[in-house]
Amino acid sequence: MQTSVVDAARQALGPVGACLPVSFSTTPHAAAQREAVARLEHAGYGAVWTNEVIGKDALVQVAMLLAATERIAFGTAVANIWVRQPQTAHGAAAQLAQAYPGRVVLGLGVCYPEQAASTGQEFGNPLATMRDYLDRMDSPTWPPAPGAAYPRIIAANGPKMLALAGEIAHGALPAMVPPEFNAQARQLLGPDKLLVVGLAVAPNSDRDRAKATARETVSGSAGGRTQPPWFGWATRPATSPR
Repeated sequence: MQTSVVDAARQALGPVGACLPVSFSTTPHAAAQREAVARLEHAGYGAVWTNEVIGKDALVQVAMLLAATERIAFGTAVANIWVRQPQTAHGAAAQLAQAYPGRVVLGLGVCYPEQAASTGQEFGNPLATMRDYLDRMDSPTWPPAPGAAYPRIIAANGPKMLALAGEIAHGALPAMVPPEFNAQARQLLGPDKLLVVGLAVAPNSDRDRAKATARETVSGSAGGRTQPPWFGWATRPATSPR
């Protein structure tokens, strides 16, 4: 079952997707968001990824954008585990997967201590927290969640979280890491897991200016600023070493 979920996700996501910008100051109007993803779909993108910050519900956004498009897949990169109970996250993702078969990927992340604090919770040990969260996602509820299958992948920028993703999830989402890291990620995950890599793109024909933009992006990310508008996710096939 797990292999079929991963294979279906690979086919739906394609080799390259686009990540919508994250703003910490304003929220784009719903109409503007729908128009943007319609343009991405028309341009041929197979997947669009959206993030979650305090005050913004990624699953609500995905539901809205799924309804505005016809074929493109949507993933959360990532949904913040602090803002909803595990069973609620599963129920929501399964409901979306039932309504839009093959078009939903649930990316989950422990994220940051500030996000835990915003919900009155202790950040604790990220590995233990993530393991417990995924274990509890399939706890019985009444009524039960829809039986629709969807992939669960974990934000993982380190070897321990990658190993956990390979053990209990369908794959991992490393982001803003050196290209060499992808080879290690694939090795730790194994060949039968999804590997979705976040890449920042500096579109400039001038090599020096592109490098300067890349340096600014990295320093801005380290300083806590929002990600750049040109931010993409690449899904690596099972046979790819990187």
